[in-house]
Amino acid sequence: MDAPPYDTHTQTRHAVPTDGARRHLLALPANATNWIAVWRRNYLVWRKLAAASMLGNLADPMIYLFGLGFGLGLMVGHVDGVSYIAFLAAGTVASSVMMSASFESMYSAFSRMHVQRTWEAIMHTPLTLGDVVVGEIVWAASKAVLSGAAIMLVAGALGYATFPSMLLALPVVALAGLAFASLAMIVTALAPSYDFFMFYQTLALTPMLLLSGVFFPLTQLPEAIRHAAMALPLAHAVELIRAAMLGRPVSNIALHVAVLVAYAIAPFFICAALFRRRLMR
Repeated sequence: MDAPPYDTHTQTRHAVPTDGARRHLLALPANATNWIAVWRRNYLVWRKLAAASMLGNLADPMIYLFGLGFGLGLMVGHVDGVSYIAFLAAGTVASSVMMSASFESMYSAFSRMHVQRTWEAIMHTPLTLGDVVVGEIVWAASKAVLSGAAIMLVAGALGYATFPSMLLALPVVALAGLAFASLAMIVTALAPSYDFFMFYQTLALTPMLLLSGVFFPLTQLPEAIRHAAMALPLAHAVELIRAAMLGRPVSNIALHVAVLVAYAIAPFFICAALFRRRLMR
């Protein structure tokens, strides 16, 4: 066996990456821009079915908004000083972002990874697995921004959101989209089939939807549950989006943003490690 090369000046051995170290590096982004190619590829495919895709993403949250807003709203009246439908509109934007980003990161990304084997083809180019994962996360967040922005426009047109302060919600929508997309990619990395995603929907998404202030103020919850709810990313997204859409000040902005940033970044490294074990054995 040949010995590792020596440096002629220092007479020390060069560090030669092991197979494990090489796989670890390939599971991380190669640079700051490679993911754009993956994002663009997904966009070009989605563009052909954009109208149907947008309609599907908007149907469920709009049913919640108008069904509960006009139906339940007549009985509830005002909540936190505004009509119930105005209160619900902000929560609907946040929940739409969560659902859109999560479903894109699960069902669509799983199809490209496992069924269509698109990821495998991409990784035969100079792009790394990390580039693919980042591109998928940003693409899912982009679709979530479209869904959230569309609902905000409807709410603003009907007088249930304040312009121009509601524009401040757009950066929050984007950040929340990244957080939920990154979380869902962990589930995709573990999923053996599409059926696996039902566990995440039932055990994670539904509790977040009901406990994060989407349909009623968090102050209505028992104190222990309220504190537990503040560990969920959706609760922080709702707080920021609702304040922007209603033109109200919000306290603890730094805390809300920090939690969403943490949920956007930490799950990426977890799912990158899981994808490395799954795809780069």
